[in-house]
Amino acid sequence: MWKYLKLHEAFIRGALAGDHGSICWPELYEFHAEQIRYMQHERLVHLLVTLFVAVFWMMTLGFVFGQRTIAGLAAVALLLVLLVAYLIHYFRMENGIQRWYHLQNRITEKMGKTGACYEGNKVESHLPR
Repeated sequence: MWKYLKLHEAFIRGALAGDHGSICWPELYEFHAEQIRYMQHERLVHLLVTLFVAVFWMMTLGFVFGQRTIAGLAAVALLLVLLVAYLIHYFRMENGIQRWYHLQNRITEKMGKTGACYEGNKVESHLPR
């Protein structure tokens, strides 16, 4: 999923830079919006899985406090590794989607509509002429 996110982002950045020749901006906008919807669904699924793993990790941790067993400790360690991996993956996906929102604003500007550029701690609005 991460590779797909990066490839699509590179494609959109290339289109905005003019690397792909003549672009029909409304079609590119719709295509990009559809990709955002797909990734939002993936993000929701990964959030639910991450929460599910976190709950099981906490339940297992609680069990280990009551019954100290090697199997329980191993389960806590394995679930913790899995939870950290999911948190990193979710963090990267969330940041990628946030970048895509900014790209969508730039496509909106190219279509001659109102857009905004959020760089640093300031907002630069782009109004149609």
